[in-house]
Amino acid sequence: MEAERDAIIAALTSVVDGIAATFGPVCEVVLHDYRRPENSVVAIAGSVTGRRVGGAMSEIGLRMVARGDEAADELNYVTRTDAGRLVKSSTMLLRDSSGAVFGALCVNVDVTAASEVHALLGALAGTGTAPEEPPVTTFGDDIDSVVDVMLDAHRHQSWALLDRTGRLDLFRSLDERGVFAVRRAIEQVAGRLGISRASAYSYLSQSRKQANTGGHS
Repeated sequence: MEAERDAIIAALTSVVDGIAATFGPVCEVVLHDYRRPENSVVAIAGSVTGRRVGGAMSEIGLRMVARGDEAADELNYVTRTDAGRLVKSSTMLLRDSSGAVFGALCVNVDVTAASEVHALLGALAGTGTAPEEPPVTTFGDDIDSVVDVMLDAHRHQSWALLDRTGRLDLFRSLDERGVFAVRRAIEQVAGRLGISRASAYSYLSQSRKQANTGGHS
């Protein structure tokens, strides 16, 4: 099975350059191997998100990993980079002959200029309405920075002020977003929350058990 997956990755590597060349400099195509989330980028063409081969997956990729074989392609969604660029993306999952998800082919198009022109034309025509603000997605070669951003997004309250239910909810939410698919993530989360690694493992285990039973304690 691993040989089959390797063959699919190898076959798609040349496709990456072809797609990016077709759409020009506003397009970036990234081939991910989910078997190594910390260094999932195995091929890339274009430079919309600034990543390189050997770079990490984004929050979107981690979410896909967390969903496993139940994950589905996500097409034509819009996010905003840390630098404020609008990016329209499609994430198309790679599956082996058994249907198991093991990677993704992602196309990212910088639509910042197109969005600005659209807003200008709308204003001139008197029909412009304020667009909904797209979510910010962290793209980077360092998986630790991606995990840090996801942690920050969930720390609305101090850990010390959360009750047991709130703490389990926090771990369940991080787990659903794929944080714990990353090696060393449990240590990173424990350090940021100011708790021991053993405590972090315990909360993660309890949150998963709770999710499996479909209830709250």
